Amino acid sequence: MSILTVPANIKFDAAIDLTQVFLTQLKKNELTSAQILDFVSALIQTSNGARGFFVTYLTAQDSICDEPQPEVIAAIAAHPEIAADLLVKNIAMSTAQQLYHQRRNDSEMMASSATVAARTTKMIEALNLPQIQTMCRELASTIQTGSGSYTEFLTRWGYDDEQKQSIDRTVSQLIV
Repeated sequence: MSILTVPANIKFDAAIDLTQVFLTQLKKNELTSAQILDFVSALIQTSNGARGFFVTYLTAQDSICDEPQPEVIAAIAAHPEIAADLLVKNIAMSTAQQLYHQRRNDSEMMASSATVAARTTKMIEALNLPQIQTMCRELASTIQTGSGSYTEFLTRWGYDDEQKQSIDRTVSQLIV
């Protein structure tokens, strides 16, 4: 059993690689609850670490990521300022991508995007962070009014009206 160490200034690619090692050890039950909590907490303290963690955890082709471990949720909850923004953007992107792939009759990629959306939704619901609620409201409002704090994000990714409506429906369902 190895103990995972997160460098202080981890790069995005290194965070992806380290998360893959983490998932392998997690699947083999090689990590204690404390090690899971410590690793995820250390990794998501930085933007690069958090981005690498989420992109790997949410897209992994392994069912172990379908139900987030309590230690993973606790570690993420300890860093809401970084996690909330990434999770809200992940739910928006995976929702829009489902429609994109559906239009191209790419059922495999559509299923992959649906998996990411489902995992992200479970994480958001398990976390129940006020920051996520606020950001979901802001995203829905930006879509509904055509302007707001998520205008740049939506424009950068070039989402069309149908994709925006799909995102709106999805994030609106997450607002409690």
